[in-house]
Amino acid sequence: QVVESGGGLVQAGDSLQLSCVVSGRTFSQYPMGWFRQAPEKEREFVAAINWSGDSTVFTDSVKGRFTISRNNNERTMYLQMNSLRPEDTAVYYCAADRPVAAAAGWGAGYLEVWGQGTLVTVSS
Repeated sequence: QVVESGGGLVQAGDSLQLSCVVSGRTFSQYPMGWFRQAPEKEREFVAAINWSGDSTVFTDSVKGRFTISRNNNERTMYLQMNSLRPEDTAVYYCAADRPVAAAAGWGAGYLEVWGQGTLVTVSS
């Protein structure tokens, strides 16, 4: 099970941290990542972190503003979002293994796990 939290309503330029807690699986074995889906748009990749936390990938639109991290002991992944923009408004999803590995160019992966999403709204 994967559960996201931390979404909310903020103003442009503000910061927000999303969390993703994984239960029931060996968290530390899998690459983890974040995707988002804005209204009337397709889901898109945002960021990925490998199993050890020493390799990360970001989509161009968030580079320099977002950071991704994980704490394997606490089975938790984070997305720190700074300098938020209205175009960052979306439902943010936590994902594990296959979709993350594919988006980051890390191979095929095995499992496919998604959270239920958390809404981030950035007002102008």
